[in-house]
Order: sequence, then C-alpha cells, then structure tokens
Amino acid sequence: MHPAPLSCLAILFAASSILRAAEPESAPYFPPTEGVWETVAPAQAGWDAEKLAAALAFAGRRRSSGVVVLYRGRIMAEKYWRADTAPGAKGKEYTLRVKGSAAHGGVIEDVASVQKSISAMLVGIAQHQGLLKLADTVDTYLGRGWSKATPEQEHAITIRHLLTMTSGLKEDLTFEAAAGTRWRYNSAAYARTVDVVAAAAKKSPNDLTREWLTSRVGMHDSKWEDRLGGGAKGGVNPRGFATSARDLARFGLLILADGRWNGEPVIADRAYLRAALHPSQELNPSYGYLWWLNGQKEVARGAGRRVQGPLIPNAPPDLVAALGALDRKIYVVPSLELVVTRLGNVGGAAFDNEFWKLLAAAAPKP
Repeated sequence: MHPAPLSCLAILFAASSILRAAEPESAPYFPPTEGVWETVAPAQAGWDAEKLAAALAFAGRRRSSGVVVLYRGRIMAEKYWRADTAPGAKGKEYTLRVKGSAAHGGVIEDVASVQKSISAMLVGIAQHQGLLKLADTVDTYLGRGWSKATPEQEHAITIRHLLTMTSGLKEDLTFEAAAGTRWRYNSAAYARTVDVVAAAAKKSPNDLTREWLTSRVGMHDSKWEDRLGGGAKGGVNPRGFATSARDLARFGLLILADGRWNGEPVIADRAYLRAALHPSQELNPSYGYLWWLNGQKEVARGAGRRVQGPLIPNAPPDLVAALGALDRKIYVVPSLELVVTRLGNVGGAAFDNEFWKLLAAAAPKP
C-alpha cells in the first residue's frame, strides 16, 4: 500500500497566524490531545535555521517519509516526503509496513523495533500497578513451553531478562546460555513482553496500551496490528506497532518529561524509568530496558559482538534512542531538550551518525 502523494512540508516555523509563536519556557509544553500543536522558530530556540533545514534535507535524500523535531515540546521542524521504494531500496519491505495516512498529513507505519521501547514502558506501568514484577519468571504468565529450552532452563528466564536481551535464548528460542550470562539482540524472545503484560493485566494489547498510554498523551494514530500472515509467518514478532512520526514525538516528549504528561504521571514509577534509560547490565552497557543508550564506552551488536566507542559518536552523550528496522527512530536528548523522530525506508550506511553531524552543527553552541 502506497501513501497518498504528499507535498514536502517544511512546516511551521511560526508562520501561521493561528499558531502562537511562543517564547521557549523552562518547563516543557505539552500539545493538547486534540487541536493545534504549537510551534517555535529555530532562532527563538537558539538553533541555526539553515543548518537545521540542511539536516532535514539530508533525511529526505535518505528515503525518509517524515521527520519531526520538538524543542521543549513545541514543533521546531517537521517535514514529509514520499519515501523511495525503488529497486534496491527495500521497497517491498517498506510498502508492507505502510498502514495509512495520519490526519496531519504524514504516513502511519509499522515502526519495527521502535516498539520495543514502548513495550518497556508498558512493563513499567504494569509493575507499578502491582500486576507483575521484573523478577517474575516468564512462564508464570505464559506457561511452560513458550520457548524451546528445557523446562528448567526456561524457568530461569525472568521478565528482566527479556527487557535486557539476556534471556540466553537464540532467535529460534532454543537454549544458548544460562539466563543473564549472554547478551543477544533477540526480537523473538523480547516479543513475549507484550504477551506477559497482556496476561498479567487480563486485557488485550490494544486495550491496555490505549488505556495506560496512547489515549493519555494523544497518540490517536497508534495501535498494535497483526503482521502479514500472523503467527510464525509474521516473522520473529507477529505483532507490530503502527504509528506516525507525530505520535512517536508525543511518546518521546513523555520520556523527556520524566514520564509525566502536563503534570500528570503516566509512567509513575520514575525509578523504573531511570533504570530503563541507564545501562541495565554489564554485557552491553549501551542497552537499558529495550532502549539504546549513547555515551557509553562500547556497544554490543547482534549476538554480542562488541564495538568500541559510543552508539552515535556525533550525538550528545545523554541521547537515548528507540531504533527500528529501516531506520525508524526516536531520539530523546535531555541536554538539548530535544525529541526527534524519523520514519521511512532504509536510511543507508551510518544514517544516525551523519544525521547527527548535521543536527549538531545546527544546535546552540555552549
């Protein structure tokens, strides 16, 4: 399914008379769940407008379908394109992930592994409600046989192991190592977190996500959807989270605001949120609870292969990120009071680092 043709919108640098060009404030602004989202001009925020436009132009050349940049909650830049689906650009994979158009003009896409970071917050909310504990074994909620390990090996796997990618399972859910002793990026194992939360809450994934999260912050374009074919045919995770760049920006703003939305707690367990956004184990210091962390000395990839240096060298060290296939992104940077989201097709080699080189050039200088 192709999105409807979209004009390139370099929108909202305080140009519309109906939008208030508000002075930046120390406290973040929260857009209403319905209605107009306020904007701020880059110059008001201390950013270089031309260099910021160059960063967005780069994203457009790299097959983006949408980029949203928030400064203290207000839209500082927003632009949409028709993502490149030419041969060699993973066109079929991208087209299968397009789920429609959002009311504001962007596309709605299955955001791949960006949904991991959303799942982590649902676990935190469930724990705060007393529905589960991270130390609980997964089989407490899913029963025996959810993996292909022996009952004894499986019983050692806790919810925390799923959140930290240390289940000890391979991608086919067979046993590889004792839980907690090996880091492996494992979407098939992690995907059970949503099933665990649904079983603990006795609600469907969409019902609990809407009640606990999306309806509270105005994410009206967001929902879980079964992937093509369902079951094993849907891939390692048969359930995908479909959403828009603006909705992801709302979620990023919630994280930036320490789990509160306009003063109301949404992720009320702030200790959990802090733990999620800090190294969760020593096997991969650049990984929290299903969140990627910048500024660490090394990054583990795939089955645990270690690469020296931070996740995104050109980005601020306090950046945390939700990252998905085809270069879906949520970047949250507290030091810049910034949220950036990116949807679209695969961005090509070193997209994160090249994009952040351009963003850093546009950012206010100390």
